[in-house]
Amino acid sequence: MPYLHGAYGEIGDSKVTEVRQGSVICAYIGTAPVNLVRGYAEAGIINMPVKLTGMGDVQNKAGYSKTGWEDFTLCEVFAEHFDNTEGDIGPIYIVNVLNPDIHRDTEPITEELTVKNNRVEIKSAEIILDTLAINDMAEGVDYTLSYNFSKGAAVVQFTKTPTTETVTCSYNTVDASMVDAADILGKETEEGEYTGLHAMSLLYQYCNAVLDILAAPGWSHNPEIYRAMVNTVTKLNGHWDGFVNADIPLEDEAGKPIDTMEKAKKWAEDHAYNSERSKVYWPKVKDGTGRVFHLSTVGSATMLRVDLSHNGVPFESPSNKAIMATGQYFGESSNNRGFDQQKANTLNESGITTACFWGGQWVLWGPHTAAYKYEDSITGNMDARAIFDVNLRMLMYITNQFQIDHGTEIDSPLTPTAKDTILNDEKRRLDNLCGIGALIGSPTVAFLESANPVNQMMNGDFVWDFTVTNTPPLKSATARVCYTDEGFNAFFESE
Repeated sequence: MPYLHGAYGEIGDSKVTEVRQGSVICAYIGTAPVNLVRGYAEAGIINMPVKLTGMGDVQNKAGYSKTGWEDFTLCEVFAEHFDNTEGDIGPIYIVNVLNPDIHRDTEPITEELTVKNNRVEIKSAEIILDTLAINDMAEGVDYTLSYNFSKGAAVVQFTKTPTTETVTCSYNTVDASMVDAADILGKETEEGEYTGLHAMSLLYQYCNAVLDILAAPGWSHNPEIYRAMVNTVTKLNGHWDGFVNADIPLEDEAGKPIDTMEKAKKWAEDHAYNSERSKVYWPKVKDGTGRVFHLSTVGSATMLRVDLSHNGVPFESPSNKAIMATGQYFGESSNNRGFDQQKANTLNESGITTACFWGGQWVLWGPHTAAYKYEDSITGNMDARAIFDVNLRMLMYITNQFQIDHGTEIDSPLTPTAKDTILNDEKRRLDNLCGIGALIGSPTVAFLESANPVNQMMNGDFVWDFTVTNTPPLKSATARVCYTDEGFNAFFESE
């Protein structure tokens, strides 16, 4: 360093806000504008799990549009995770079902564009970049092609000035309205092809990721898709337990608005949105820029954020956590001005999570699973594990971690010492979970003779039994204050 004497200033390298990276696996299924990605057909971004770590990664791998979220349902996911005032959070995994080779117009669009500053721009989020052609010109020789995600425009930069003031170009566009529920449901063929939700089975194989949270904003209000999502997270790959975040729609099948709490509760009841492996949300929320988000997206991102604050252990509910919102949203034609926490509680008692203004900020509100019904909980007519979202998610965490940690030991000799080693390892884990407040009491793990008969052990099948009590949320706190007249004695007390 040179000798300095005086006051100096330097311009350093730019510092971009980092995305917090978590070990919890949050996955989404829907449609992304992969038509804006060059070489999409060979990139493995259709009906395959794709890991995304930030907005730059999103734009390179999946494409992004600031508008048209009804068509490109995963774009709101990208904004929620990587353009969030509460802090960006990732990575996330997506399965995109939009295929520009199938979901596209039948005839190309032809345009005559005016050249300005040796370039032309085509403002479109639907353009399939790989199909763009300019008369009598070759890409890479006469021009370069890129996409400006800030402007939402394809940019053609000419390498030499064209001889005419205008150029004629043609291109195809995607038609996301052609994607339907069957594409989301997907299938698995005998030839080993996976599409839609079935592609989630490839998450572990290709990404070494165990699915924890699954959402499908814009699609999960379809009862058939909801049931398929719950089925997907139940022993995925024959092993893994996960959790679903789903939405109650703002319109019913006949197009009638679901813009009141009573309508929302009735719709959830009529359509059996009541799996203990899920949370259901209503209505939507709007942020300060006017963007509208499904609460299932907000709930998933908030779960990920809260889990990350506890090193991936899901023992704290996303309820009463700040979210990027400025109000509830019931649809453009609705006159509903919203509701407060007291009214939000009537949704919670029916197992519906919502959003409300509390403590000077907008928060998620509702710590229960979709199976929760207040009357059933106090009469004992429901399984206690279904009361809170953290109850189920902690049980899932323990079963998944057991398989992850001991799966490599399968087919190795299980000596009595090895059996005790597993016992000690798992007891240590339970003690650690107690130490961080995730479990209470004295959780146990045992290798019981009654659960391990000789004929079963002869076949190499062994069982370890766990009993755990996860820490309950502080759902309510009541201060009881009584008036007393004893204070008046102070007037007559002698000094």
